[in-house]
Amino acid sequence: MTRTALLPHLVLATAAAGAALSPPAGAQEPGGLDPAALLEPLRDSWPTYSGDYTGRRYSPLTQVTTGTVRHLTLAWTRELDTGMPPLEGAGAPTFVGGEGAGDFAIGRQRLKGAILAVDDVLYVTAPDHVWALDARDGSERWHYFWKTRGSIHIGNRGAALWRNALFFETPDNYLVSLDARTGAERWHVEIATFEDQYFSTMAPIVVGDHVLVGTGNDLDAPGFLQSFDPETGERQWIFYTVPMTPDSPGLDTWPNLDAARHGGGQVWVPGVYDPETNYYIFGTGNPTPGYTGVARPGDNLFTCTLIAVDVDSGEMAWHFQTSPHDTHDWDSAQTPILIDGEIDGEPRKLVSTAARNGYFFTVDRVTGEHVVTRRYGATANWASHIRPSGEPEPSPAKEATIPGSLVSPVEGGVTNWQPPAFNPDTGLFYTQENNGFNLLYLTDPDPRGSMGLGGKERVVVGSGGNAFSAIDYRTGEIVWRHQWPPGGGGGAGVLTTAGGVVFTGDGSGNFVAFDAADGSLLWHTRIGDISNAPQTYLVDGRQHVLVAVGQRLFAFVMY
Repeated sequence: MTRTALLPHLVLATAAAGAALSPPAGAQEPGGLDPAALLEPLRDSWPTYSGDYTGRRYSPLTQVTTGTVRHLTLAWTRELDTGMPPLEGAGAPTFVGGEGAGDFAIGRQRLKGAILAVDDVLYVTAPDHVWALDARDGSERWHYFWKTRGSIHIGNRGAALWRNALFFETPDNYLVSLDARTGAERWHVEIATFEDQYFSTMAPIVVGDHVLVGTGNDLDAPGFLQSFDPETGERQWIFYTVPMTPDSPGLDTWPNLDAARHGGGQVWVPGVYDPETNYYIFGTGNPTPGYTGVARPGDNLFTCTLIAVDVDSGEMAWHFQTSPHDTHDWDSAQTPILIDGEIDGEPRKLVSTAARNGYFFTVDRVTGEHVVTRRYGATANWASHIRPSGEPEPSPAKEATIPGSLVSPVEGGVTNWQPPAFNPDTGLFYTQENNGFNLLYLTDPDPRGSMGLGGKERVVVGSGGNAFSAIDYRTGEIVWRHQWPPGGGGGAGVLTTAGGVVFTGDGSGNFVAFDAADGSLLWHTRIGDISNAPQTYLVDGRQHVLVAVGQRLFAFVMY
């Protein structure tokens, strides 16, 4: 069945959600994922985007340790056809859906998302594709292909499971639900307007009987987070990340309501969930116009902001802005991490993020109160000082100018969408660190600004050296830092384990493992540049480590 959900003109549209987190005893079908199981600590599977709700990407598995990681051996590898497959005849996918005519050319896509591992099945996504693979050898169980209407096929961040249903987003803005056992479509609903040039990449997040989805747009459109009923596909609520009505909070940080309603703040990347508060905490994207901020004076809330939203109502509980009045396309959409830690000897419920702008932040996840702000990007020069509130103050001299401004970090940021990790045994937050300089030239001095990301030219003029960094969440201090070779660094996410190991890619063709405590390099294998974040799980009692390079999966195992 097919349903279409239309965006209302209200800032918030709420519906009673109040469903229990788990079905009655005996109601669960074999092989399904009870949503209540996502409340449990991560064990031998990988059932959601970050493994569990905390965003830590920390596995308790201990077969792979600092002493044994050198014995990791390739178990299997498989290349997936991520382009447009034949729609009939040999090689056709098992199931075909979609609203397109099947004539939109789709080139091969890199595997950029999380790969769910549940009951010895791997659920893999690429734009317009979902596969179920056997976790033992990578053989195909089923394949679903979506016939797109078009849009930007930049990537897909993964799928979500709810009982025996699997959910993923399409580039042309549909939330699709499949039967996870067979790959047959259950329903699909529109989540954003295709004609307004939205495009969707985010991995949905299931919390109880809510499927949380975000989408994106690089023009002058508002961002929003939505919740859908996993059984019916009906929308439960929508939360706009910029003011949409005259009484919306944050409107005083924009010159007027029209500027705010076209202000961006897209929801690109999954957030984290705190069951104690029932808050979903996520980061938002840059304001628009992206580089010519003259027409939008003010901080431009709630763009480049860490936001906590009540999952049942869709109402904002608190916010903390990491880049006020951003003029560099430095989205703050990185996945944050929940940390149960100590500050000044007192236990605190915290959330930390390493932002694209080169600053590391820790705030209280119950109240949003600022705890730590510290620069971690070695060359970041865009802020003049730190406000008493903990927010960096942008320097007007570092905006694009006609003669050119020397700005760091580069447009891609010190980090980007690739997920970081946190190891509670070491107390360290692990992230990529990419340092460099732009010369930014203003090409459109019109006081109305430019649409989307226009109005500037950019020249990369130097590198400050790229690295992999371990940060103390309590202070923001870099505890250890592994310098990448020239030209390396960047594009891989992070995994850490109770075995004391942290995995990532070096940007020079190597999959690498470090000692999580001191940064010693323990192991590497040259398989190509990692395109997603590594994951780990048990199959037949043996720990596997899985990673993607382009269109190919590599599964390593302890022998």
